[in-house]
Amino acid sequence: MSIYDSLNKEQKEAVMHTEGPVLILAGAGSGKTRVLVHRIAYLIDEKGVPPYNILAITFTNKAAGEMRERVDKLVGFGADQVWVATFHATCVRILRRHIDLLGYDTNFTIYDTDDSKSLMKQVFKNIGIDNKQLREKTVLGVISAAKDELIDENEFEKTASDYVEQRIAACYKEYQKLLRDSNALDFDDIIFKTVTLFKTHPEVLDNYNERFRYIMVDEYQDTNTAQFELVRLLAQKYRNLCVVGDDDQSIYKFRGANIRNILDFEENYDDAFTVKLEQNYRSTQNILDAANSVIRNNYARKDKALWSDRGSGKLLHFRQFDTAYEEAEYIADDIAKAVKKGETTYSECAVLYRTNAQSRLLEEHFVKNGIPYNLVGGVNFYDRKEIKDMLAYLRMVDNAKDDLQVKRVINVPKRGIGQTSVDKVTDYAYRNGLTFFEACETADSIPTLGAAAKKIMAFANMIRVMRASVGDYGLNGLINDIIDKTGYVKELEESDEDDAKDRIENIYELVNKIVDYEENEPDAGLSGFLEEVALVSDIDGIDDSMPRALLMTIHAAKGLEFERVYLAGCEDGVFPSYLSIACEDDSELEEERRLAYVGITRAKDEFTATYARCRMNRGEIQYNPVSRFLKEIPKELIDNRLPGERRQWTDDFASIPQKEVSVAKVKPVALTKGMGIKKADKLDYTVGDRVRHVKYGVGTVLNIEDDVKDHKVTVEFDGTGKKIMYAMFAKLEKV
Repeated sequence: MSIYDSLNKEQKEAVMHTEGPVLILAGAGSGKTRVLVHRIAYLIDEKGVPPYNILAITFTNKAAGEMRERVDKLVGFGADQVWVATFHATCVRILRRHIDLLGYDTNFTIYDTDDSKSLMKQVFKNIGIDNKQLREKTVLGVISAAKDELIDENEFEKTASDYVEQRIAACYKEYQKLLRDSNALDFDDIIFKTVTLFKTHPEVLDNYNERFRYIMVDEYQDTNTAQFELVRLLAQKYRNLCVVGDDDQSIYKFRGANIRNILDFEENYDDAFTVKLEQNYRSTQNILDAANSVIRNNYARKDKALWSDRGSGKLLHFRQFDTAYEEAEYIADDIAKAVKKGETTYSECAVLYRTNAQSRLLEEHFVKNGIPYNLVGGVNFYDRKEIKDMLAYLRMVDNAKDDLQVKRVINVPKRGIGQTSVDKVTDYAYRNGLTFFEACETADSIPTLGAAAKKIMAFANMIRVMRASVGDYGLNGLINDIIDKTGYVKELEESDEDDAKDRIENIYELVNKIVDYEENEPDAGLSGFLEEVALVSDIDGIDDSMPRALLMTIHAAKGLEFERVYLAGCEDGVFPSYLSIACEDDSELEEERRLAYVGITRAKDEFTATYARCRMNRGEIQYNPVSRFLKEIPKELIDNRLPGERRQWTDDFASIPQKEVSVAKVKPVALTKGMGIKKADKLDYTVGDRVRHVKYGVGTVLNIEDDVKDHKVTVEFDGTGKKIMYAMFAKLEKV
């Protein structure tokens, strides 16, 4: 029996059509890696192509390693001569041999992200740019985007149209000069310089045209302009270029991926042979029909539809909840029950979400249910630096004797207190029998501190004031006071760190946790909250050898598969995001829809989408409608009900009330419970009055509703639009 007899008809066509340009549109779970490996074997065994003449390019080291292993196993003798590598590894090997033609030594250094940031700081210093007016991260981002489009510093300078672009152009030139002086390349240079080498030295290009007579590129939908041009040049002589990808899984636009590369392949190569791999070996037909129905609403795509011979399978599940807390509770409980019944294992369960901040509630409920889990692509919520920093401030307010917490954040964010000063205070405290914080309060008594004494005492005074005020404004007021007075979030907003936005979202997710806690435990106070957090975050006892459920963003799940997939947060405003909905360009929303398609097609047997009518964001409640992506799934494919004694919900998405976004300081479910809200007999403002809010600024009162628990006030704020709040928490002041 031939090794090719196990392939389906379309897979065989893709493997055996070896000459000229070939486009393989490989749907999710259609066996594209299998096709690539068999194609390499076919070229060697049946077509007599020397392994030396074959190049296979992937995107990640992991993918390259897996392909290398499978090629070695299938091909056997001579397989080691097939060049299997990532884009960057391929280019580095070429540059090591020929970069001297561009004026560099072949022992060049490759700068990582931190190196590039340090170099840009030197650039700013050299040409006199204030980083308060222009951020290093911003400039590096623009330069990176320019290199992806093969725009060098001289061309960028010619097209700079305004003052900011001219300053960035100056930075670009100086940055490249310093790189060259250091005989270094940044990450974007690796491909850019290889393309430059090929274009300026045709004899080198001709050498590699002869070397790589058969070229295969995986995940072609994720290529940028520079990668497209590199592949075009390498294949220009023999034109035996085979690209494999799925435009419906193009989800990396934010990294520079250009979906037009795969969509326009047949225009760029008018003699291209195209084959569609539509048979899916992963999922049941109901799951595939749902995915097909969603992605069909995109315009920028190649027409195809996944199918499976695994049968219809179970209906997709749609579960609706009042709150995100109930959503997380259900997901954890459902997984625990399924495992207990022997229906699945933890390692076959995955919970996907749009943003990392959504993991917090899920993690807490997994811990409560004793579910072992791994957080993919991130640190467990309570182990993240910014959360540990915020908790350190809270612990200082609760217990100033905790020297470890004081030392952790005495210079976080930066306030000019160095380690030398901390050591002097530590020594003074030890010699005088004081806690570290007590020594900070009397830092002016430490003669060797100098100017740092005032900064240390200011820090101690800030904590002392917070401690004295906590009883007046509660835990929610305290955490917001910490955010405001320390300037922690402000520093992140001005930061060059790539993950600054995610870290800010995580901090406000901690605010959500505090609001939840105050509502449910109004008398427990700060000590109770810190105790609960300490217990929830203590997961060290879980055995590493145990199978684990996975929590991850949808981006991180690409390429993976699971028996059971839960997609949490299926609301407009969460997934798709507000930014993509508001964007005039449909391409943003289409990218989000491709992300939904990726999420659905991770499931083999069961898929559950969950929706919360209200979700807390930055300590406030938002009411969001059901995700438009779920509405695109035919209702006959969805089991739309709640289990057990819970009430039945409508089977028609269209009839679900679509509330506009509004905010409050408590969860709506709390209004049906006894809660410690003291309703004011009378407000000092009325409809039509101008009022001021500590966060939203000045606005006009549109409506006041005399709710059973408190006055519900609707205000149109000048800068942020309409908000609905409860009077006790809003604390509006009449202007």
